[in-house]
Amino acid sequence: MEISLKPIAIIKNNRDELIDDNWGAIESQIILDDSIPEHVFNGLEDFSFLEIIFNFHRVYQSKISLDLRHPRVYKDWPKLGLYSQRHKDQPNRLGLTVAELIKRDGRILTVKNLDAINGTPVLDIKPIIKGFLPYGDINSPHGAKN
Repeated sequence: MEISLKPIAIIKNNRDELIDDNWGAIESQIILDDSIPEHVFNGLEDFSFLEIIFNFHRVYQSKISLDLRHPRVYKDWPKLGLYSQRHKDQPNRLGLTVAELIKRDGRILTVKNLDAINGTPVLDIKPIIKGFLPYGDINSPHGAKN
């Protein structure tokens, strides 16, 4: 089975490096594709956080590895399987981030804490609704930040 996706928007920011950390100060704009009517964003301005699903468009097939590896840059942590990490070098090259919505201006959403570089294609946007969040504690191994 093959799945074909078309981006709905593009990310604009001042970050071009493919590095894993230090996204807190980055402010990004999500600019809706011209082929999609602006009213699809109606109501988003009432939410504080959004899930952004995007494509790691600059991760090439040759970079994808299914080997065990240390999470991010933490060599003192044990090696983990690919799906025990939030790494960009995964077979489908999908990214998912919860970003804080700063404002909406027509076809443009301004967000904070979106770990996607300039030019990244956005595949979908979902508002964060408290009732859809997990109940109870969220476990993360070896001191990972929650």
